[in-house]
Amino acid sequence: MRRSITPGSGVVVMADRDVSERKSAPGQAPRVSDLRVTLEPRAEQSPPSAGWGRPRVTDWQLAVESRARRIHGELAALEDVPGTEVERATAARALDVVDRILQERRRWWQSVAAWWSGWHIERAWRALHEAEVAVVSTDPHLAAHLPALRERVATYVHDDDRRRRALEELRPAEPPSRADRVVVADALCATFDASDDAHAGARALRNKLVITAAALVVLNTVLGVAGIVRPGMVPMCVQVQQTQRVICPAGPAPGPVDVWLVQMLGAFGALVAGVILLIRRRPSLSPYVLIGYQALIKVLLGAGLAVVGVLGLGAGVTDGLICVTSQAGLLLWSVLLGYSQQVGTRLLDNYADQVMDQVRPLPDTSAAAPGTVR
Repeated sequence: MRRSITPGSGVVVMADRDVSERKSAPGQAPRVSDLRVTLEPRAEQSPPSAGWGRPRVTDWQLAVESRARRIHGELAALEDVPGTEVERATAARALDVVDRILQERRRWWQSVAAWWSGWHIERAWRALHEAEVAVVSTDPHLAAHLPALRERVATYVHDDDRRRRALEELRPAEPPSRADRVVVADALCATFDASDDAHAGARALRNKLVITAAALVVLNTVLGVAGIVRPGMVPMCVQVQQTQRVICPAGPAPGPVDVWLVQMLGAFGALVAGVILLIRRRPSLSPYVLIGYQALIKVLLGAGLAVVGVLGLGAGVTDGLICVTSQAGLLLWSVLLGYSQQVGTRLLDNYADQVMDQVRPLPDTSAAAPGTVR
């Protein structure tokens, strides 16, 4: 009895050669017609057990996997094209790197380090780009791909760049010559390098936002704890000028929750600005999405500015401009002061928009809008 497995079919082929061997003469190979073949379903392999090291599929992994499958197919079509051995070997090695990254399992602490540095995302994309450059530049039908390639390169490479000019003037032969391949490879490398650098810039900005948010969390926590330990240490009360009555956020006298209450209302006012930011922002498949961190900065900064603003009201800085006569008015001003962070964070939003406009995970070869290449 001989067993063999048909690749990718999930079927085990079992061939019984005992009968044919008994009928055959000594030294004579058994006849194929005497073989008895049976098919048995192959036992399914159980999926890996869930645990800390189980890989989690995210949007960028789906995009990379889809692109890698397409490049695998294009690479297989180049096997019979002479003179492409070096490029095919380069593409195969790069795709192996992509496959290893997609299948790699990491512990949670390793995932945190990888998330912070972004090495696995950027290494996968750079390896994928390397494979794509090798495959596209050796395509025997390069002339048919030139319109899409020119639109793709135009999204990142300036008009006066010589690599882009050479690509626009290119009229490749059938099959393309070595010089034609070099021109295409240089233009694509310039495009992908600009896209990869834009993603690195987005990651750097995300990390800065995370550090800033952590500092704001510490600052707000210290202020809140100080208000609990020593009520009145951070004065949140305002004196009414007409009646000389003291108004505090949580009652007629300073209390341990005054600072927390002002921070909470300030965070609520900033949250309104964060919701507006979420509504007006278009979706993105980039692995580095900044909008959540921007909203977090708004909320934390709004909580801190509310405390600073109420301190200013209590110090009489706004006398003649703002008159607080009741507890409800003081709480309302806490909300408005929290929303006031929008004046400063608007500059951050504009800068983040500029960074994200250069970051897109997928190419758009049909309509080359600025910043749509990855």
